Amino acid sequence: MSASAPLTVAYCHCADCRRVSGAPVSAFAAFDPQNITITPAPETSVTVAPGVTRWFCAKCGTHLQAHYDYLPDQLYVPIGLFDDATSLKPESHSHSGSKLPWLCLTDTLPQAEGSGRARLSGAGASRKT
Repeated sequence: MSASAPLTVAYCHCADCRRVSGAPVSAFAAFDPQNITITPAPETSVTVAPGVTRWFCAKCGTHLQAHYDYLPDQLYVPIGLFDDATSLKPESHSHSGSKLPWLCLTDTLPQAEGSGRARLSGAGASRKT
């Protein structure tokens, strides 16, 4: 996988992301789709939640990327796929209203009760200028 710097990195606490990751919270890096290459190219896509398409590895089933209709210029990649995820520090929480009550995260990052689309849709604007 090769990519430019991400537009943003965010945690997601929604039930859909928890299910697809098998974890109590997921973390994703957002990229301009033209600035990322995943090898081998994702072939299998699934849409379970309206407006969300996820791609998986045809051989092992690993979740490779997600696209949200309301964020048309962004492709979200789970940070666990990167060989060195240490530089991919999350900048916000999405769907914090769905956070599991026993999960204790003590950071002071911005938290959106829902999707965080207002913040995420502007992601990277300052990095592009």
